[in-house]
Amino acid sequence: MTVFTDGILKEIEEIRDRYPDRKSALIPSLYIAQREYGWLSNEALRLVADNLNIPVATVRATASFYSLFKNKPTGRHLIQLCNNVSCMILGSEKLKDFLGSKYGLEPGGTTDDGRFSLVIVECIGACDGAPSMLVNEKSYDNLTEQNIDVILGKYR
Repeated sequence: MTVFTDGILKEIEEIRDRYPDRKSALIPSLYIAQREYGWLSNEALRLVADNLNIPVATVRATASFYSLFKNKPTGRHLIQLCNNVSCMILGSEKLKDFLGSKYGLEPGGTTDDGRFSLVIVECIGACDGAPSMLVNEKSYDNLTEQNIDVILGKYR
């Protein structure tokens, strides 16, 4: 069962009170809940809705629209591999296949040990360093199979 601690409630209240319209605090509040619990369960969505006094349907719609919000538990480290035009042209599909064969990672999946999850995203805004990915919130550019091994080794 998801329960917001007093610290999380206070953080959400502080954000909520900055805005004249409580809906404006929705995305930051969802981020706080996800940061704390790793993903946004139905209970977490309800708690955010209750604390902002907005419909849970609005909260759920917002959380499902943005790819940065997780609607199911993921591995300790989230890999977001860009598949936009620049990254695709420069080999992101090959890198996706490499992650599948080497790490057993399929898009939307998690490694058996729960260490990594993989999400294919449309764009991470790093076209000048394509192909690119995020691991958690850190960006990595000019990817190859070899440097992916080195990068993911840092997260083991």
